[in-house]
Amino acid sequence: MTGIVLWTDNPKVDTRAVQLEFRYCGYDEVVRPDGVYDYSLIESVLDAAASRNHQAVLRFYFVYPSKKTTVPDHIRLRSDYRETIAKSEGKTTHFCDWSNAALKQFTLEFYENFASRYDRDPRIAYLETGFGLWAEYHIYDGPRKLGATFPDESFQSKFLKHLQSSFENLPWMISIDASDPRYSPIKDDAELLSLGFGVFDDSFLCKQHAEENEIDWKILNSDRWRRAPGGGEFSYYNSRDQKFALAPQGPNGVSFESDARKFHITFMIGNDQVKFQSEERIKAAGMATGYRLRITEAVRVGDRVRLEVTNDGVAPLYRDAYFSIAGSRSTQTLKELLPGESISIELMDPDRVAENALTVECDHILPGQKIQFAADLD
Repeated sequence: MTGIVLWTDNPKVDTRAVQLEFRYCGYDEVVRPDGVYDYSLIESVLDAAASRNHQAVLRFYFVYPSKKTTVPDHIRLRSDYRETIAKSEGKTTHFCDWSNAALKQFTLEFYENFASRYDRDPRIAYLETGFGLWAEYHIYDGPRKLGATFPDESFQSKFLKHLQSSFENLPWMISIDASDPRYSPIKDDAELLSLGFGVFDDSFLCKQHAEENEIDWKILNSDRWRRAPGGGEFSYYNSRDQKFALAPQGPNGVSFESDARKFHITFMIGNDQVKFQSEERIKAAGMATGYRLRITEAVRVGDRVRLEVTNDGVAPLYRDAYFSIAGSRSTQTLKELLPGESISIELMDPDRVAENALTVECDHILPGQKIQFAADLD
């Protein structure tokens, strides 16, 4: 559930240096022209990643520069639905008609349907969503008009609350650009800020990160990481950003490990890093993200074993996980154990097998994955 992320179609994706795979998904890849839901393509994506012992990070988008929208045909071909075609990022791009009530209703229905099927599916680690270009909550270049090419604030509020009520287990995330009041009502709405969404930053380590991106992180609550994941993608602003993303001083004087710690990063898309870095370096960078469990004390009292466990990582776990002896779980979850904090865990071990059968169990990982821990004890 942590680490550097490669795209599902990366030729080098079948590696143990990563645990996560990313894919953009169009709504029309799930909903057929007649409006019927067909998850066969998503299933093939998830199964392929799982066959490599990897979980998926999926991002659903409507608008992508140079492309038609992914609005399904049963909405797009309605007589009252009219898209805008304009230049964006220098390319002819189609923009959704967010004045259309049927599109709004479909969007809510889609996530309710998706959640009913995948909320507990261990093949998916995180869901990213949003509006605008790449679902990044902006249209920096192109026709930006709330209620037309971008959803109005009322619907955005309804959408975010709907996601909160639809997903109980699968962490869902929106872009840090949702902090921009030109697009979103979130900044000044305490109720929306209290929702359990995580955030992703798709220009991580860019030159202006401290002056611009960091402000967005703070607007969306600088302590959000305590209960919801933070992720993103290495910046593509220039060739240096990718080439030196994992260099000792990063592309702009700040190392990835330093900002991973500062922003409590759980995962980071680094698809091009296989061109510039070894598998060993990619794995090491991945190990600098997310949680890291360490047993600092283990004491047996009769049939019971008491553990002291600390999180040496930079972020907590966002799913329930439990220490277990021979399949008998503790009652204390490791979820949201913060970096630097410790928890006392007690387990029953009547057969006295702890030395050979102590594991961490989690219902949200694949059968072939393990949550490892350190325990350098005499």
